[in-house]
Amino acid sequence: QVHLAESGGGSVQPGGSLRLSCEVSGELFNSDVIGWYRQLSGKERELVATISKGGRTTFGDSLKDRFAIARAAEWGTVYLQMNSLEPEDTGVYFCHLRGAGGKSSGRIYWGQGTQVTVSG
Repeated sequence: QVHLAESGGGSVQPGGSLRLSCEVSGELFNSDVIGWYRQLSGKERELVATISKGGRTTFGDSLKDRFAIARAAEWGTVYLQMNSLEPEDTGVYFCHLRGAGGKSSGRIYWGQGTQVTVSG
């Protein structure tokens, strides 16, 4: 069983920064892609950013300028650095794992989500 544990959410004023962490426990494959999605109020869940073990990244539309994703030296921990936060970034942020090849194909796991609130 794979478990994704998020941490680092909270409240921040506009223009502030937060760093989210996701730690994956359980069986992990080199082909897995780990990342973040978010669900803003009244909207569908959307891609924030993903990263592969090799460091390949993808970003949701218009987020790359303010957000950065990185992995720890040991594969299985991923960080999302969010800068210049805006009230429109308020929502629940979910860690996500997707199997992208070989024995990992078809695997999808979600964390429980962490709340990010930008106000002030």
